[in-house]
Amino acid sequence: MNAPEALEVVCSRAWPPLVEEFSKDWRLRWADGFTGRANSVLAVGDPGRPLPEALRAVCDFAHDRGIPPMVQVVRDSPNEHAIAAQGWVPATGHGAGHEVVVLTTRSFHVKAPSPGVKVLDEPTPGWWELVLGSDPDGAGARQVLTGGKVGYGVVEDGGDTAAAVRGALVDGWLHVGRLAVAPEYRRRGLASALMGALHAWGQEHGADRAVLQVAEGNSGALALYAGLGYAPHHRYRYWVPAPGSCEDSTS
Repeated sequence: MNAPEALEVVCSRAWPPLVEEFSKDWRLRWADGFTGRANSVLAVGDPGRPLPEALRAVCDFAHDRGIPPMVQVVRDSPNEHAIAAQGWVPATGHGAGHEVVVLTTRSFHVKAPSPGVKVLDEPTPGWWELVLGSDPDGAGARQVLTGGKVGYGVVEDGGDTAAAVRGALVDGWLHVGRLAVAPEYRRRGLASALMGALHAWGQEHGADRAVLQVAEGNSGALALYAGLGYAPHHRYRYWVPAPGSCEDSTS
């Protein structure tokens, strides 16, 4: 695999699904519908079979688990061109955005601890409330967000959780996700303070670089992370089969 593909594997390991199967290098993932990343096929490297067969397996895997067939693939890669040539189309209907920028940094933005800013080993009820709206009812979200070595950053103000973030450690990488600031606490520098605390936590646990994934159209988040030293590494896109091309072969 090249560097973007290898980094996509790191990110996938930081976001563990309920079910993961392999077609050689490709990762077929299911997490009961929670997020596109955990309910798509990471199409990097070699699928170990002719591409039409590999895409047929994508369709069957998805149909068996009641999710739409979808692949995640590095933009402008040979795999993306080959998938497009098979008649698949960009997943422009994906609500979170079908094109994503992957950002990295090797120069951590670390700030002195601020009152109320901390990184915990377990998510608090306030963390869940801000990130998801409530504790997850299903196993999918809980598995994705708690699997692996994870730190849960929070900014607390009295009894309120003002900001939250998730950090996961994989092979020296700190994977950052789910950064959220409550509306009434925005524009106070809390996101920057929380990221600094999470970076410090990552360093304490052996991480020397960080990665995160942001939808192409999220200009506010991209500006925030650029100010913290993150720069684009590559992009990925979601692709889906053309209408009528991926029926359930078992029906």
